[in-house]
Amino acid sequence: MSSSLRAEPVDPVPETSRPERLWRELVGEELKAIRRSRNETLQTVAHRARVSTQYLSEIERGRKEPSSEILSAIGASLDTSLLDLTIGVATRLHGSGSAAVARGQADFTLAA
Repeated sequence: MSSSLRAEPVDPVPETSRPERLWRELVGEELKAIRRSRNETLQTVAHRARVSTQYLSEIERGRKEPSSEILSAIGASLDTSLLDLTIGVATRLHGSGSAAVARGQADFTLAA
């Protein structure tokens, strides 16, 4: 008597327990997307923001967690406000299907 058992692929980490994406990764992706949409180089933006090219590169790759002052300087060099940058990051987070969003806990209102 042979019964064939088929193993179903199992996701090792259930969807609800996956960690949310890190802010520094999302803000880096957003800054890189803005910079690229403007066809600007790392060097040009870094120079205008008065940060090193290496540091800007690390921010864009999500390796560094910049202060609000640095984000403001980089945003200004890209003609982007902190509010617009934050909205862009929130949109990325919402689009990533994070666990908090899936549970309906990511409702927010931005007031000007």
